[in-house]
Amino acid sequence: MSHSFRDSSIVVLDTGRTTVRAGLGLHDLLRTPSVDIPARVGLPRTLGTNGEDVSMNGEAQSGPSTSHSSSANLIAHAKVTDYLVGSQLDEALASGQDVLVFWPFANADIADWTQAEALWKYVLFNQLKLRRPQMESPVLLSIPPNLSRSTYERICQLFFERFNVAALGILDRPTAQFYSAITASSQLSGIVVDVDREWTDITPIYDGFIASGTRASVHVGFEDCKRYLAGILRGNQTVLAALSETREGETPLNDADTQAALEELAQQLWSDGLIKVLTEGEAGAAREADELGADAGDINIAAIVVAGKEKAVIESGMRKKAGARASAAEQARAREIEARDLVEVQWRGRTVTVGKERHRFCEPLFDLNAREGAKGKARETDGMAALPVQAAVGEAVAKMEVDQRAYVWQGLFVTGDIADHIKGLGAALQTRLTAFIIGNADPQHNEVQPRSIRTLKIPDYFAEYRDKGDGLASFLGTSIVAKITFNDSAGKNYVSKSEYASEGPKVILGMSPSLF
Repeated sequence: MSHSFRDSSIVVLDTGRTTVRAGLGLHDLLRTPSVDIPARVGLPRTLGTNGEDVSMNGEAQSGPSTSHSSSANLIAHAKVTDYLVGSQLDEALASGQDVLVFWPFANADIADWTQAEALWKYVLFNQLKLRRPQMESPVLLSIPPNLSRSTYERICQLFFERFNVAALGILDRPTAQFYSAITASSQLSGIVVDVDREWTDITPIYDGFIASGTRASVHVGFEDCKRYLAGILRGNQTVLAALSETREGETPLNDADTQAALEELAQQLWSDGLIKVLTEGEAGAAREADELGADAGDINIAAIVVAGKEKAVIESGMRKKAGARASAAEQARAREIEARDLVEVQWRGRTVTVGKERHRFCEPLFDLNAREGAKGKARETDGMAALPVQAAVGEAVAKMEVDQRAYVWQGLFVTGDIADHIKGLGAALQTRLTAFIIGNADPQHNEVQPRSIRTLKIPDYFAEYRDKGDGLASFLGTSIVAKITFNDSAGKNYVSKSEYASEGPKVILGMSPSLF
């Protein structure tokens, strides 16, 4: 018989394409995850595969001198304990060990069950310090949607027989993400746009459930944005000057190292919160300005640097707050600096000045030309038409019943790691979606045509998440659902250990709404 569990014993386990986040215990003030690791595992290369690398989908990519068969043999015979995870893998890679790296969830499925078990086992027993023989914790697992019934059964078997959990519930990640943003309203329909490292997943939700047959994925993500900005930064003279300046004992960077360094700078600008999303008009103006060889703010950063004035320019902006005492000329100067939107960042032991070009970071999401220009991107043929994110969202909503669309447009929610340090992604996508709701009305259905799009965000009353952006939406939503699920004495939304013992893995199918 099912029973309710103590909040302090509940485990939230959020599994995405490229991250695994977890926490033990729920509180009145829902907390951010205590475990946040890349969803990757490493296998020491002991069979001599000579420099083979592994792509994000977990398939080996062989170079000229590699042995694919020995790699496959190594993987086929690998045990859970052979894999390195988390800090173990980080240390191995940092020390230069020869390790194959796999991302078992990168295709929004489970590519290898041994690798998946190694990840979840590490989180539960190494990071959360649970003890398998005395396991008293129920687990709510959020995973990508649309997995097969057999996959659900195998997950259920794995968690009860290998991890000895006290109970198990499974939740689709888009549903969890959506729930995190609607707790303050009665809004039960919307569309979740989840920007991951290499993919953007689009999921319409109607009346609290994922709308069948409407989901879409676009092969673009954070890595494309990072590579694209790195390419743009090659036109910044202060950045190139810093790269070309070699100190004693340093060797000049080759092109690959230069690209890696510029991607590192792009990521730093993102993580420092120095990037905003351009509106469609601003993005077009920025591209035109670059084509003319000038900055969007009509400023030549190179000229400022050559004149040795970049420090003075930035310091002048810092004095803006003294406007009441400043002369009219100084106030005019402050306005000029603000318009130029320069930032000075410490990078690789050097100081560089970056202008408005940094705000073009998100262009690959919305512009196919920018996506194709993302330097270093080796795309696979996946048989899917390349679409800007806004077009893919429009197509996904168009697959829904006409009378459902107006409700879905009232809950546009953009999430994913990229949203942690960039505010306004939802608003930027919203403006680009206007064409999909205006001017295309069917005269026979005017009464149900949407008139506007409303964006969602994680409510401010989740204090722990207030300054974190919307990237942790899936973990927060899973926490909210876990608090409700495991305090339900009837146990209608999870499988208890006794139910598993009597009915076996198939019992999970009746507890998963997406499989009904």
